[in-house]
Amino acid sequence: MESNGSTSMASVCGGILALMDAGVPIKRPVAGISVGLVTEFNGEQLARYTTLTDILGSEDHFGDMDFKLCGTEVGVTGFQLDLKLAGVSHKILSEAIHEAKAARGKILEVMLGAIAAPRTELSKYAPRIETSKSQWTRSASSSGLVARPSRASLPRPAPRSTSTTTAPCTSTRTTARALARAKQIIAGMTKEIEVGETYQGTVVSIKEFGCFVEVMPGKDGLCHVSELADFRVNRVEDVVKMGDTIWVKCIGIDDKGRVKLSRKAAMKERNEVAQGVPANA
Repeated sequence: MESNGSTSMASVCGGILALMDAGVPIKRPVAGISVGLVTEFNGEQLARYTTLTDILGSEDHFGDMDFKLCGTEVGVTGFQLDLKLAGVSHKILSEAIHEAKAARGKILEVMLGAIAAPRTELSKYAPRIETSKSQWTRSASSSGLVARPSRASLPRPAPRSTSTTTAPCTSTRTTARALARAKQIIAGMTKEIEVGETYQGTVVSIKEFGCFVEVMPGKDGLCHVSELADFRVNRVEDVVKMGDTIWVKCIGIDDKGRVKLSRKAAMKERNEVAQGVPANA
């Protein structure tokens, strides 16, 4: 978790262990090691040198090189060279690379001894980021909206999910439950109402001739008074009220995109009795 010398290489190893423990599906674990260098010169001629693997702070301070090398068991993923000399030969660098590779292999063995592979389930503490590949369209339903161009910001699902949604459909959240809710909202914004499908929606407006029911975020349709129940309904309020959650079936969409819904058909399909107050009651 920490090193007296190269803290960046310690953070690489600790960070990879944390990712694996959190269930992040990395391809291969990465470890990092630093290689130092101490030299002795006769004038401008290099007399002798020695490389130091996993240097301490003092060796970094008094030495001539801090060569940081990260990688997996099969290759290098990143490196950085801090050098106090005017230059360094290929021979010295080659030796440092081979020493770093050997040390990295030993470190990886220790890391894999602690956790052999990423957890199969993402940790509940890990933040979620998910991108939906959807075709954004403008709905012709009576509510008018659904989406904007791909570079525009989309409405926030908050506060229902306390998540943030930005184009082109990327959801971020710290809990799986909130992410699922954000995905549900996005799906509702990108999906169109289909004839023959049954939906559970909310009554958002009541008129003398029927009620409007929102079946997806920002998408609603008209349930005519004649489609509210399997008996004559004198007043819409005898069957539904504002805010009620009801099942409706899409029975048609006209050439202007207006959606026709039927509570009566949905109740029949679900083998339920259409509740309400009959005209002769």
